[in-house]
Amino acid sequence: MSTIQTESARAGVREWIALAVLMLPVLLVAIDNTVLAFALPEIAGALEPTGAQQLWMVDVYPLVLAGLLVPMGVLGDRFGRRRLLLVGAVGFGIVSVLCAFAPTAEALIAGRALQGLFGATLMPSTMSLLRSLFRDRVQRRLAIAIWATGFSVGSAVGPAVGGLLLAHLWWGSIFLLAVPLLVPMLVLVPLLVRESRDEAAPRVDVLGIVLAMLTLAPLAAAIKHVATDGVDVVAVGLGALAAVSGALFVRRMDRAEQPMLDLGLLRDRAFSTAVLVNLLSVVALVGFLFFLTQHLQLVVGLSTLDAALVLLPGTAAMVLAGLGSVRLVRRIRQELVIVGALVASTIAYVTVAVLGADITVAAIAAAFALLGAGIGAAETLSNDLVLASAPVDKAGAAAGVSETAYELGAVLGTAVLGGILTAAYQAALVVPQGVSAADAARAGETLSGGIHVADAIGGSTGAALAEAARHAFDAGVVWTAGVGALLIASAAVLTWVRLVRGRGIAPTGTIPRQDAR
Repeated sequence: MSTIQTESARAGVREWIALAVLMLPVLLVAIDNTVLAFALPEIAGALEPTGAQQLWMVDVYPLVLAGLLVPMGVLGDRFGRRRLLLVGAVGFGIVSVLCAFAPTAEALIAGRALQGLFGATLMPSTMSLLRSLFRDRVQRRLAIAIWATGFSVGSAVGPAVGGLLLAHLWWGSIFLLAVPLLVPMLVLVPLLVRESRDEAAPRVDVLGIVLAMLTLAPLAAAIKHVATDGVDVVAVGLGALAAVSGALFVRRMDRAEQPMLDLGLLRDRAFSTAVLVNLLSVVALVGFLFFLTQHLQLVVGLSTLDAALVLLPGTAAMVLAGLGSVRLVRRIRQELVIVGALVASTIAYVTVAVLGADITVAAIAAAFALLGAGIGAAETLSNDLVLASAPVDKAGAAAGVSETAYELGAVLGTAVLGGILTAAYQAALVVPQGVSAADAARAGETLSGGIHVADAIGGSTGAALAEAARHAFDAGVVWTAGVGALLIASAAVLTWVRLVRGRGIAPTGTIPRQDAR
């Protein structure tokens, strides 16, 4: 049964099966944002990356993804969304296999960058194809809500999936997860989904893409460089390049008749605030996972499976809070619920900062559950506000901004909070006597490097180095959690001032995360 080309046509069984198939790449891209968290200690032991390289392993994927989401959406509009989806799926699968067997840290970083490139073809394509599959507005809204839930679920279960795989297999297995998810999609999408394109779509702005990447990549590199080497000529140069490129990008988008990214939307108070809440919520989640997973495995000494189980309550809380917020806003103003969700996330960070090295596994599970509930509600509602505050004819552009904010948040979560943690660890580490200069340098890069060196040295000296590394890491966690609490609290205050007191939006609304392009 083919989709009838009328707005009132209702989708049948075939279209709903197609939705299930299109959820596979959505889950994959979302899982890949967070699945690396539990594998970092094993990867660090096997590939021995520097502190900066370890941050890049996590960050380069969402960085490239964020820079290319909107351009790839335009490319799919012009040349065929189904075609782009299939090409991207094949590329993502091949690169994922290469990542699984990467021999060096540099090779893994390059592979993760290519994953980001192909991943950028998957997200906009699935979203756009929903419009051609579901022409009835009520059904389309439900389909988009399911799509959004799948994305949130994928991000939430990523660490748990990684923990389960690593309990039985080697670190590369987390990348091979792409194969069983993408093969069914490659077979079924040509059978269930018709090709669609937009003949009126703007041309691909190659210079705009280059300027966007020259803004994001140097910015992330500057943050990481400051964390590991301090402020120097390199850091200032990278920051200057990012600033100049960003200014040129904004100027180009403002002057274009059909801009790749409609920055005019950000001038709306409700829209820009919702995007910022979206971004900072992801910063909070990714940053929390970055230090939490290392603490559970390398400080507490839990296995990957046991550490994954500690996060399950938080994963469930994230999903339930996201779905429950839909009902809650029927009785309470939407912006008030967002403020409450951000406060909950702030309390989670404050708990970690206050307890510090004395925090128990139970307290960690409770803090992550509170954080998960806050992020689940804030993410769902902020994305709804992105669409609710944008004009109907700008829904596609609004979706692009929302997706970009999500991925940029993933970058900054590791770059900012991970960078602070790395810098604090290096500053706090006191290497015991008897450790060579070469071993001290390796131990000073990351906690996993310190534990690896300590195990190799052995004896009382090795035990003293391991204890010093754990102590330095926990000291860094306190500083990182404090900064994280300030970031989320700032978002709560900003939401209160601009949306609650300013009353810039309607009090209630239904919750599709995004609409189709």
